Amino acid sequence: MADDRHGEIYWHSPDPRAIFPLNDYKFSKKILKEISKKNFKFTINQHFPEVIKQCANRTTTWINDEIIDVYTELHYLGYAQSIETYLDGVMVGGLYGISINGAFFGESMFNTIPNASKAAFYFLIYYLQQRGFILLDSQYLNSFTEQLGAVEISRDEYLEILKKALELDVTFSISP
Repeated sequence: MADDRHGEIYWHSPDPRAIFPLNDYKFSKKILKEISKKNFKFTINQHFPEVIKQCANRTTTWINDEIIDVYTELHYLGYAQSIETYLDGVMVGGLYGISINGAFFGESMFNTIPNASKAAFYFLIYYLQQRGFILLDSQYLNSFTEQLGAVEISRDEYLEILKKALELDVTFSISP
């Protein structure tokens, strides 16, 4: 993370750590109902550079130009992934993160209309479950991630799950 838009980059390893429990994730009926009112369409890895730039487009952000460049390169190498949400052919939300074997490290989300980022997140959960992922890392618990179902676990528990996730022979990629 960067301390501000043009600041120094530093490493985070929080204890406790926030994750989303993929094995028994409970989708909010209220959010599902709100999302179903829209006719969202989703794509995967179609517009990664635009997604990360939209995620950085805030008054205060930890995503500076160096992070955008590095994550975009990681995307081209197959590690950084994006989900894009569309309404009537216009990208209105999305998210990005890093995938390594059975672990997905969520980085940031954006929306230009209500619930578009939540729709991308729910799509991500379903997609990860279908592909056999066991870890969706959120790093920190805040009111938004808690609303989406994040829970905190100890660093030791996190490292155990991470080790198992990294041993899995699964991939985020759509193609084999």
